[in-house]
Amino acid sequence: MAQPPRTDPFAQNLRDQDAGAAFVLQSKGEWWHAGFHLTTAIVGPTILTLPYAFRGLGWGLGFFCLTAMAIVTFYSYCLMSKVLEHCEKAGRRHIRFRELAADVLGSGWMFYFVILIQTAINTGIGIGAILLAGQCLEILYSNLSPNGPLKLYHFIAMVTLVMIILSQFPTFHSLRHINFGSLLLSLGYTFLVVGACIHAGTSKNAPPRDYSLESKMTTRVFSAFTSISIFASIFGNGILPEIQATLAPPATGKMVKGLQMCYAVIFVTFYSAAVSGYWVFGNKANSNILNSLLPDKGPSLAPTWVIGLAVIFVLLQLFAIGLVYSQVAYEIMEKKSADVKQGMFSKRNLIPRIILRTLYVIFCGFVAAMLPFFGDINAVVGAIGFIPLDFVLPMLLYNMTFKPPKSSFTYWINMSIIVVFTGAGLMGSFSSIRQLILDASKFKLFSSNVVG
Repeated sequence: MAQPPRTDPFAQNLRDQDAGAAFVLQSKGEWWHAGFHLTTAIVGPTILTLPYAFRGLGWGLGFFCLTAMAIVTFYSYCLMSKVLEHCEKAGRRHIRFRELAADVLGSGWMFYFVILIQTAINTGIGIGAILLAGQCLEILYSNLSPNGPLKLYHFIAMVTLVMIILSQFPTFHSLRHINFGSLLLSLGYTFLVVGACIHAGTSKNAPPRDYSLESKMTTRVFSAFTSISIFASIFGNGILPEIQATLAPPATGKMVKGLQMCYAVIFVTFYSAAVSGYWVFGNKANSNILNSLLPDKGPSLAPTWVIGLAVIFVLLQLFAIGLVYSQVAYEIMEKKSADVKQGMFSKRNLIPRIILRTLYVIFCGFVAAMLPFFGDINAVVGAIGFIPLDFVLPMLLYNMTFKPPKSSFTYWINMSIIVVFTGAGLMGSFSSIRQLILDASKFKLFSSNVVG
């Protein structure tokens, strides 16, 4: 006979006193809300980097790696959801990645490893979102006023101010409507950019197409692993347990439905953006394909209104992305600073929330203005952050929880993914950090040019 769910009164009492759980990670959502959150976390303006990632791999390897990443990440997220559901049925509902890893692996150091990696991911994406949003504003401004006095860091400051205001949404669940809008925006700017690329590729000003890779083998290998790291960053989210925590219990089966919604959007957006952008620009694709469509010299390669509308859609979605990835940081802050007994909007909790979240956003904005490395930041975050959290740990957690026989297909698939992506993560970390160092010589602090 099946054992009844095990409950731990002491653990439940701690959870009741945990403001991070009670406030930020409220469990009220439905499966489609999880789908909105997942889509915002994965399908973002980073897809505009896909042609840039293809140029380090070429057509064949580019398609293969993109498809492999899609299959592996969907499989990985489904496994992690199953582990979370298993723990919930056993009376241990985990709402944080770090708690899940420490519980299943039985190691306290895993708690700190995961929180360190999550912090790096969240902060890196927070910086990248503010940087790209500032760049979007700069693109609009430079077309309206080509010789205007404002620089990139001015627009980053404007974006930071808006993010400070939006950061005061108190709970992850309260972002559900914003994230539905984010899903629609991602489809909107993808279709606009694809249309712009087709227009550019068929116009009389179409750029010459060269799909050749780097001539030097060493450089080619480094470029390939940097591209793989970018793919990992684009498909990764690193916060699936926190997203699943927003579901009203029981969560069984809900997350898989949310993942199916998310990956339907991924299929439409990722492939169309990658193919159209690389088809037009080949190995000259910029880390932001919008910059390729609006070259510094020569005429615009697409109608200005199309690019302008796409930029506005990207800009609006970046605010949602910044909000989603800041939730783990806010949950950590709230757990330490808030008093769950005094209510979410009490003066005792409201003032620390405003101060801490404001300081966090200002920090991200300052770094974005100081170090504008959009493409390179993507690669570093992917290699160091997303690969261990989204490609290695879920397999390990599943094998430890369900203990499939070592002779089984599932066990060996999981172990193969762990080995392959651990190697790819190490090589990707080296190559992406190398590229970051090489690009460091191309600009000054607070530059108006986004490198990469």
